[in-house]
Amino acid sequence: MRFVTAEDIDRSVPPRDMVEALRRWFAKGCETPLRSHFNMERTGEDDATLLIMPSWEKDGAAGVKVAAVVPGNSARNLPAVSGIYILLDGVTGQPAAVLDGTRLTTRRTAAASALAADYLARKDASHLVMVGTGAMAPNLIAAHASVRPIKKVTIWNRRPEKAVTLAREVELLGFEASGTDDLEAACKTADIISCATLSTEPLVRGAWLPGGVHVDLVGAFKPTMRETDDDVMKKCRVYVDSFDGASAEGGDVVQAIQSGAISKNDIIGDLFDLTRGTVKGRQSDDECTVFKSVGHALEDFAAAVSVVEAMDK
Repeated sequence: MRFVTAEDIDRSVPPRDMVEALRRWFAKGCETPLRSHFNMERTGEDDATLLIMPSWEKDGAAGVKVAAVVPGNSARNLPAVSGIYILLDGVTGQPAAVLDGTRLTTRRTAAASALAADYLARKDASHLVMVGTGAMAPNLIAAHASVRPIKKVTIWNRRPEKAVTLAREVELLGFEASGTDDLEAACKTADIISCATLSTEPLVRGAWLPGGVHVDLVGAFKPTMRETDDDVMKKCRVYVDSFDGASAEGGDVVQAIQSGAISKNDIIGDLFDLTRGTVKGRQSDDECTVFKSVGHALEDFAAAVSVVEAMDK
């Protein structure tokens, strides 16, 4: 049994290759029960969440991710999400590999957002607004840039100094990057707005959205969390990573449905539909689109299989 490090993952599968791996597996499909999640009470900080996410291919490999989401890790300068992924041999069921679940999660989550953007963002999208500066942020920037001609990146965080620090790092990757404390102004000139926070209150407002923008929502993995207001959901054509997961757990979708801003029928499709061509993505350059992800076990499985296969070449 091998142990696959974060460096192994990055070295073996670049961002665009991860996007294409997810595209193939969403089109193909595999067995993915709805994930199990458990609230873990914490004294003096927000509660943590334990996630267990299994997936397997018929007559093939199987895998499971065990992860924890700990909001308090921000104050510890640690990623909010951490865990491991165990990949089992397709014939014997014996453990074949243990992968760094923290890096696998950030990479596959970013790839899912970029996969959606490949169907939903304008082809000429060049200005990305990144809301949040955690471990997801640089991965999302790289992933979106692998499918669209991103040249300018504007970064916002509640703590402006964090936005400035990340902007300096992003500049080294060849982007025109800057931090901002004016999220409204940044959103009004964006082509893609990507949110990866643990917010429980709306950050992005529908009134700020310019025509043709694509909104990518990665945070708000619980019904009590959200990153946008109802007007965003009403203004945009709505897509999700998986219908069952997002409509039950994605706070932006769940709360908008509860308020009556949208209904479940307003969810046009998910990544299964988009990759299989059963629903259409962007229809015009002027329309606004939104993609809400909560994470799907297929993504971890696809990412793990693609990494191990790449290492074996």
